[in-house]
Amino acid sequence: MKRWLFIALLPALVLVNVGAHADELLESPSGMIVLDFSMEAGAPRYAVSYDGLPLIEPSELGLRFLDQGLLADGLDISEIYRNRHDETWRPVWGTSSTIRNAYNELVVHLAEPGPPFRRLDLVFRAFDDGVAFRYILPDGQRLTAFTIVSELTRFRFADNCRTWSIPANYDSYEQLYRELHLDELDSANTPITLETPDGIYISLHEADLTDWAGMTLAAIRSEPNTLECDLVPWPDGVKVKGMTPARSPWRTIQIAPSPGGLVESQMILNLNEPCAIEDPGWITPMKYVGIWWGMHVGKETWHLGDRHGATTANTKSYIDFAAERGIGGVLVEGWNTGWDGWGAKDAYDFVTPYPDFDLPAVARYARERGVALIGHHETGGDVPTYEMRLEEAFTLYETLGIRAVKTGYAGGIYPRGHHHHGQWMVRHYRRVVEAAARHGIMLDVHEPIKPTGISRTWPNMMTREGVRGIEYNAWSEGNPPEHTTILPFTRMLAGPLDYTPGIFDLTFNRYKPENRVYSTLANQLALYVVLHSPLQMAADLIENYIDNPAFAFISVVPTTWDETRVIDAVIGDLVCIARRSGEEWFLGCITDEQARTCEVPLYFLEPGRRYLARIFQDAPDADWESNPAALTISEREVGIEDSLTLPLAPGGGAAMSLTPVVR
Repeated sequence: MKRWLFIALLPALVLVNVGAHADELLESPSGMIVLDFSMEAGAPRYAVSYDGLPLIEPSELGLRFLDQGLLADGLDISEIYRNRHDETWRPVWGTSSTIRNAYNELVVHLAEPGPPFRRLDLVFRAFDDGVAFRYILPDGQRLTAFTIVSELTRFRFADNCRTWSIPANYDSYEQLYRELHLDELDSANTPITLETPDGIYISLHEADLTDWAGMTLAAIRSEPNTLECDLVPWPDGVKVKGMTPARSPWRTIQIAPSPGGLVESQMILNLNEPCAIEDPGWITPMKYVGIWWGMHVGKETWHLGDRHGATTANTKSYIDFAAERGIGGVLVEGWNTGWDGWGAKDAYDFVTPYPDFDLPAVARYARERGVALIGHHETGGDVPTYEMRLEEAFTLYETLGIRAVKTGYAGGIYPRGHHHHGQWMVRHYRRVVEAAARHGIMLDVHEPIKPTGISRTWPNMMTREGVRGIEYNAWSEGNPPEHTTILPFTRMLAGPLDYTPGIFDLTFNRYKPENRVYSTLANQLALYVVLHSPLQMAADLIENYIDNPAFAFISVVPTTWDETRVIDAVIGDLVCIARRSGEEWFLGCITDEQARTCEVPLYFLEPGRRYLARIFQDAPDADWESNPAALTISEREVGIEDSLTLPLAPGGGAAMSLTPVVR
């Protein structure tokens, strides 16, 4: 099904420029961002500036092959193409109901003047919110099969920027973010966010990661303020294996004058292909509860026994709760045999339930009550077994009417030596997405490869973990209050994240008194607006929601949006985001461990209309440490001319719905 509204393509301009030298400027549509492509002794370089300020100084490009050596110097330009593109398209779900995709493009064809006469194409795009480039290896020309041992892409920053990142890791993104200057940084996973001394914000990431190794970044100590692409290796040390024609992911540099500009950018999605599902009408964003948190706090177990969580009776009680409170789905973990063999090869059976769980009966009960049953496939990293059983498992779910599945890859990958973020697993994750689409199944992937915008192409890829989520509060030192004030400007720039918010019993003294969640209750509510996920969990035990008036906000807050505005943001300190669904607006504000006052001008409301604001906020004596559950709920009528003053407790927040008043 076509999901575009308007598209304008201007004819390409072909420039023939045979030789080793070039200096080509590529401007964004507004002219604020400029990419400068150049050749130095046959070696391609690029540089980037914003409003005349240099951000990235001339930086290397190229590839190194196992047998064919460098493809990075001694090159001539054979042709240069320029294109302009402008379209507006509709995503199936997201943070905006319409997305404009406008860019100017420069395509540079490079060739070796002598044997082996290899070719390399570089494609650059300049948007008003950043630039991107990718490598293309054309068909043939003595490079049919190739083995890449390194990608030479570098990012040589003009200044010693402040950065927010997690260390590079080939298997996990579940780490706390650190704030360092570039000269203190050793490595990073992407996205990494930077702030220049002039107050310009930059995010480095990648888009359309399809058949390539995931990119991490390594600091080059001999060159100040320089990061180099470090691809995740195969077991033999090789980075990328393939056949021509082939193309790398886009290397993305998002640029904005404020942190909120990065959040509002749609560049990552725009760099992916249009929707590949002919009719995606079956894809349904929703909130869900589930048999999950009980295992983390120790009330229940995944494996069979006296405290087994995934029983028929327990699941039906969750289905009843969801049906009575307008919650769309129920996740069930631990329903299938194999959890007793955690981490072992061939442990999990993806179609056989434990004897105390009647899968067909539960699926039927969920359908009768109008609730989506969300299945679960934990692989324990045993990818070969999962691929062998994949069609059988998805067919079972499709037959039973189960339209969403959470997958997991906890532990090391089988065969040993492979990494979660290497090319072999990138291929696997994509196979699962495409197989799920064939069976009409939505996905929530844990221990994933990072999102790179492929949800535009495969919108059944709803959400992913790939973050140190709220579960860490149940069995580690926990996530400090500032953690969620960093995530919107780092991990969430890549795409939706399954953080699993909504914990109401913040100290869970009954089960794990030594652990807790480092936030107030109002903060937990605000996360439903601040952290976007089209499949959004109300993660606590359902008994903690019953008769709690705070649950009213979770019941009404949407999971997909028509418009997003960042009202205020200081990375690591404060986040205030407003999102619109239809005629209603919802707002979430959170702070770190410091108490703050957030001023919220309501300029985003429709002129001439009045709105009923229902505000869930920290009580005057609230504090994440000493009084986390203290909450006040109030209502007032407001309009576009009004401004709200929201006091936020330490580790606190405020959540709000704004509904048009009907006279």
